[in-house]
Amino acid sequence: MKLKKGDLVTVTTGKERGKKGKILRVLPEENRLVLESLNFVKVYTRPSQQNPKGGITQVEGKLHRSNVQLVCPRCSKPTRVGFQFLADKTKQRVCKKCNEII
Repeated sequence: MKLKKGDLVTVTTGKERGKKGKILRVLPEENRLVLESLNFVKVYTRPSQQNPKGGITQVEGKLHRSNVQLVCPRCSKPTRVGFQFLADKTKQRVCKKCNEII
């Protein structure tokens, strides 16, 4: 997956369209991401010893990776990600708009 934990992304579709957020978790087997302070969903919790009241809590929901785009740290625009091999044969992520290493 071309996106990593800690990357700044912008949401391209859905109710959170146009908002920016940082990636908290990457779930590559599901092709989904969890973003910080975006896409809240309600979770119904049963009473337990840690939470004796139970009730409804809000947590960040998952978004499909096709619904977000990486924001380049240099040009600050949503961009696609490419790969480039450096002289020492290491693979680096590259911004497709400005060709800067991410």
